[in-house]
Amino acid sequence: MAAACSGGGGGGMTAAAHKSAEFCDLRHGPWESALADVETCEAVIVDAPYSARTHGGHDVAAVGLGHRAINYGGWTPADVTAFVDHWAPRCSGWMVTITDHNLAPAWDAAMAAHGRYVFAPLPWYAPGSRVRLLGDGPSCWTCWIVVSRPSSGEFADGTKCNKWGTLPGGYNITSDRGSIVVGAKPLALMRALVRDYTRPGDLVVDPCAGGGTTLLASAWEGRRSVGSDLDPDTLGKASERLARELPSAERWGAIRDEQLWKREQSMRKGRRVVRAVPEQGALL
Repeated sequence: MAAACSGGGGGGMTAAAHKSAEFCDLRHGPWESALADVETCEAVIVDAPYSARTHGGHDVAAVGLGHRAINYGGWTPADVTAFVDHWAPRCSGWMVTITDHNLAPAWDAAMAAHGRYVFAPLPWYAPGSRVRLLGDGPSCWTCWIVVSRPSSGEFADGTKCNKWGTLPGGYNITSDRGSIVVGAKPLALMRALVRDYTRPGDLVVDPCAGGGTTLLASAWEGRRSVGSDLDPDTLGKASERLARELPSAERWGAIRDEQLWKREQSMRKGRRVVRAVPEQGALL
């Protein structure tokens, strides 16, 4: 999961921008203030804090065994509702969130309350990603991805929803090891979500940016991005990572233009992109 953004982990920090590149903007502060100027976007892709139960269960076992604890609070259904209330009116395309089984119903209900079409939660299956450290039952290798789109039948640019294409019903991607923040998601997963739920040149917003993985994924898929995080230590690590791993502006432009060209050619031939199985492997 991402590091602190707001809600259960909120604080009174002042928003400050940390420009990484013209196509990637990472900011410091609670998303309510740090991203207050973002009036519209094509997609919100976020790995927000999970429930207090998930956070607490992790920390009790992890700290006792000398592992890293989660340094920010879990979210409640009220936090989820406040988040969706803000971003749903500003998002003209897909909203995508990774969450636990406790909060998945809250995300579903909050998105549906804004008239969005909410799909059944998609499993992200990462074998071996987590171990039941207490030794009292099964480990949890699955997180849930809740996605929704406008229910009007078309996106803001006039594209019919039924022309988007068939997408995977789940993702089987192993977690990265040695991530800079606890619970960070693998770059391969975030690149897959960015590819599936946005188009080249789109603006992707991640209000809980954490280690910057969604922003990095967006850049390498030819999308623009903006995100924020509360924790200054995490923000510093994410800024260093982005400075080290982002493509150059020229390379980013080439990636975007190549993908736009491929999409144009595909549309001219009347083809629909169908990715029923993710590139990283079929869901078991």
